[in-house]
Amino acid sequence: MSQLLGIITRLQNLQENAESGEPFQRFFEVEGEKRCSVKYFDKSNTYELEVYQKGEKPQSYQFDNIDMIAMEIFDLLQ
Repeated sequence: MSQLLGIITRLQNLQENAESGEPFQRFFEVEGEKRCSVKYFDKSNTYELEVYQKGEKPQSYQFDNIDMIAMEIFDLLQ
């Protein structure tokens, strides 16, 4: 459960830093391999999750709920 709390904390930090204008990007890795990245857009209050898979183009998903994106990231890191 502490890993999920860490993910939520990082997402909240993204949200707080987004008030400065440009959306920041956070990467989530497992053993040095990037699994996904997240951007937060303050104007629309949405998160954009970009999922990386070997040999494929990254896929993007939009979320407007911090809990839903946190669970998605948690699953990707397992």
